[in-house]
Formats: sequence, C-alpha cells, structure tokens
Amino acid sequence: MNVPAEPTTRVRIGSISSCLGRRVSPLRTRGSRGVRRALTVAMACLAGLCTAAPRLAAQDQTEQALEKYRQMLKADPWSNPAMLDVDRGETLWKTRGGPKGVSLESCDLGKGRGKIEGAFAELPRYFRDAKRVMDVEARVLWCMEKIQGFDRKSLLEQPFPSNGLPVGNVGAVATYIASKSSGRVLAPRVQHPAEKQALELGTNLFHRRMGPMDFSCATCHSETGKRIRLQMLPNLTVASEAAKVIGEWPAYRVSSAHVMTMSHRLYDCFWQMRLPRLEPGSEVAVALVMYLNQTARGGEIGAPGIKR
Repeated sequence: MNVPAEPTTRVRIGSISSCLGRRVSPLRTRGSRGVRRALTVAMACLAGLCTAAPRLAAQDQTEQALEKYRQMLKADPWSNPAMLDVDRGETLWKTRGGPKGVSLESCDLGKGRGKIEGAFAELPRYFRDAKRVMDVEARVLWCMEKIQGFDRKSLLEQPFPSNGLPVGNVGAVATYIASKSSGRVLAPRVQHPAEKQALELGTNLFHRRMGPMDFSCATCHSETGKRIRLQMLPNLTVASEAAKVIGEWPAYRVSSAHVMTMSHRLYDCFWQMRLPRLEPGSEVAVALVMYLNQTARGGEIGAPGIKR
C-alpha cells in the first residue's frame, strides 16, 4: 500500500529570527518536525526578548535617577566633585608658574587678555597670534607654552588621567574656564575662513568610516534611540539632541571617578574604534569639537557636568 508523502510545510520565521544574530530565510521543512523547529526558534527569541526587557527598564530607571541627580547638582553646583578641579584650575590660572614664573592671567581666550567670562561659549575660534583655530584645551596648551614657558611635549606626555586620578593641569584650567560660561549658550565662531575649514574638516571626520573596524563617530551617534551596552547614545547629528549633552563637557565621570574633558572623551572614542591616539589640541581634535559645538549651537552650557 502506498503511503502518501508527508505534506511539505513552508514556515516563515521572518524578522524574529534576527534576534539570534543571523537572518534565517524561510524554512522549507517536512511536516511537524519543521513546525516544531520553527516554534523552538521563536520561543528562544521571545525568551531573549523577555529577559532583555527588565534590563532595559532598569537602565531607563538608572538614567532617570541620574537625571534627577543632575538637577540636584544644578541647584547646588558645589556638590559636584568636578568643582574641586574648577577650584584647582582657578589656582593654576592665577598662580605664577612655569620656567618664566608668570601666571596665565595674560592669556587671551578671545575676549581680551585675562577675560574668562563667556569665552568658552565662543570656542573654538581663530586666534591671530597662533594663526590657527583653537578649542579651550588647545588654547590653554598654547598659553602655558608661550606665556609660562612650559615644554609642550612634556605637557602632552600623559594628557589624560587613569581611573581615580585627578584630571591634569591643562584639563583643570580648561574646566575652570568652561565653568565661567555655565548658563550661557554654545555659540562657536564660524566666520574666519580657517573656522569654516575647521567645521568642514570636523563634519567630514565625524562621518568618515576609518580604521580596522570601519567605524565612524556617526556609527554610534547618528541614530535616535540607539543603545550600546544598554546605554542610550545621543544623536549628535541632530541639533536638539546635541544641544542637551555637548554643553555638559568637561564633566565628572562617575564610572572613572575623575573629570573628563571633551578631548579625553574623543580620545576614548578613537581608542574604541582602534584609531591612532588622538592628541588634545590637535587639528583633528579641534575640528571635531568645532563640529559638535556648531551642531549643538544654542544649547545651554552646564559645565562641569556629571556623567555615568
């Protein structure tokens, strides 16, 4: 007696299969075995989604608590550990030092010699004496070298601190200068041809894929709602999102227990992309800061901020 062949069943798993990290084309299977296999895959995916949901909810709660903490810091800024470095930066600015034994009070940040209020808000900008565009760290480095007589190479030997160690002198002075623009809005100058060139370079660098991992800044920061390790990543190509975060740097990083400047943050991103070491005050660093500050133009400055 001829036994009829088991009917062929086409099972569509669709997009749910992508949660396993691979795309599964429609399964052409034989009878109930194929159905069971499809159901097993679907149940595994749903189980993964169910376990991820509590983690996402917990992450959102953490972010909400951190935002509440930020608002408390705004009400009482001196409760922010970064203010210790603001205080140290002020001392470094006003105290005589370096081979020439002079203070930094004659350093022109764009508002005139020694004028700090509001200067950070308009950086980066072109400086005629240096014949280049500078952000706050580039300008502090230049003034420490030219005014106080420090060797630039020695200032850049260990520009960023390890976990738990205080930010370096350049970073402390930059944090102090940034704090004097707190409450103002970001308004970088893009008038001089060199400033326009810096913005163009920064824009290209932000979007350019490079390095062994073929990453760009935009890989992580050009999509609203994107997460990495369950942490939200701001879309830094959109003014409304960039304006909320760029003005908070320099910031105290809770996870590393020290202040991080914007150059330090960019340095970390370059390291994660396996790119060559980014030097603070370099043309590349300044160009990226120009792009970020221009995108965030009009955003309120809340430096020093606090980050997870």
